[in-house]
Amino acid sequence: MSHIRKRAIEGLEIGDTFSVSRTFTEQEVIRFADISRDYNPVHFDGRFAKVKNFDSSICHGLLIASLVTEIGGQIGWLASGMTFKFKKPVYFGDTIKCDFTITDIDERGRATAEAVFTNQSDIIVLESVITGIVPGVQEKKVMKEMLAEGDPTNRVSR
Repeated sequence: MSHIRKRAIEGLEIGDTFSVSRTFTEQEVIRFADISRDYNPVHFDGRFAKVKNFDSSICHGLLIASLVTEIGGQIGWLASGMTFKFKKPVYFGDTIKCDFTITDIDERGRATAEAVFTNQSDIIVLESVITGIVPGVQEKKVMKEMLAEGDPTNRVSR
């Protein structure tokens, strides 16, 4: 069961930070391209990537940014906005860590978070600001019931 989800049920607060990391592979880039239909040659052809001043083919920025959706999904965050600043390329085989910190929550559950993505060399590759709505009383109650049932739809918890 996800410790992130358990924390959300307890109640999210300003300053809460959640982290996930993942190593991105060429196969994931291919699958993401098939879903997004983004077949930019910078992701698939080393020659093209080199003339764009990259060392080799790079991962899709939005694939990397999707780490925030893993965290958001675990805490039941309903996103209303996302901004991204892509700082450095991510190459096949890079391991990216996303640190997601809640910076504001108002009385209606409207929230803001900042996410910082770093690679295995601790270099910032992406920065993001996410706005949305955190779970309220009823949503937390349902999430608690889901956990009691073994959280059957949550593949992260397996």
